Amino acid sequence: MPTSNSPAPASAPTTPPPNRTAGLLARIGLDPFLLALAGTVGLAYLAPGIGSDDSPIPWHRITTFGVGLIFFFYGLRLSMDKLRAGMRNWRLHVLVQFTTFGLFPLLALLARPLFAHEENATLWSSIFFLTTLPSTVSTSVVMVSIAGGNIPAAIFNASISSLIGIVATPLLTSLVLNTSTESAHLGGLVTDLLLQVVLPVVAGVLLNSRLGAFAARHSNALRLSDQFVILLIVYTAFCESFARNVFQGYSALGIIALSLGMAGLFFLVYGLVTLISNLLGFSHEDRITAVFCGSKKSLVHGTVMANLLFPSTAATGALLLPLMLYHAIQILIASIIARAQGRRVEQATAPTAAQPS
Repeated sequence: MPTSNSPAPASAPTTPPPNRTAGLLARIGLDPFLLALAGTVGLAYLAPGIGSDDSPIPWHRITTFGVGLIFFFYGLRLSMDKLRAGMRNWRLHVLVQFTTFGLFPLLALLARPLFAHEENATLWSSIFFLTTLPSTVSTSVVMVSIAGGNIPAAIFNASISSLIGIVATPLLTSLVLNTSTESAHLGGLVTDLLLQVVLPVVAGVLLNSRLGAFAARHSNALRLSDQFVILLIVYTAFCESFARNVFQGYSALGIIALSLGMAGLFFLVYGLVTLISNLLGFSHEDRITAVFCGSKKSLVHGTVMANLLFPSTAATGALLLPLMLYHAIQILIASIIARAQGRRVEQATAPTAAQPS
């Protein structure tokens, strides 16, 4: 039996020394993922053609496969009990859907007097159209996962939002903007939703009992894959924005003002949903799901809907400019917030994990 003077074993340290670069970045308030986001935007600006829809590289198929794979691994980490519990959280679901299709359009209507001049009427119409769109599916759920939120509830809300949007978006725009909703062929969106989200999640849940432990052991690698898919989505979104010259015809001051307005809209909704979540007594995980699912708007649905509802103006880029800006801003800001929250969760649980059994 060793005495009190016995030297400690050489293998006593069980954790690797901290990475100096990561520690330096943390001290000055930077995160490697944030730097990766900035570099991704820079690459898109320098060579937008590589990542645009006209590129010979099948980016859409690559990101579709990546998103489907992510949802499959989400399913592997979900038991049927967790999935059923997530679907029964009706207060969270009501808040997210009310935010998406109620709060957003209401804020646009309240801001309408600010666009009283005739030359700003089209801009307000494009902003209102943006507010009627459903939430994103892939980015919302990935952000919730990175931030440590309620993944089953996020999958349910993001998916049901896409289905509601097929009816709600044309209805809201027709009531306020007098658009036509006839012959809206949106079957492709439903098919994409089934292939990218529903089927992979169902397959993962069915295999949870056999492969769930594998997914749990490789949670860090799966978190990195989530971030990589986000970087791909950011890259292709910015490439398409630059390639389509959506900023052409607008002054630098006008673009900056509109960008600040879209960022302000995001933070306003984010703050209001956070406030309501706190008043309703949501758990930390449910608050994360509410703010990230409720504050997003889908570029995919917006592009399809724009061509159906505004066939004479969608091609000019004027209608899609606020949507493109909001889409890019929501990914950038939400990525930073999600990574920061996820890092806090990791730091909070690290001491417990390090204690000896």
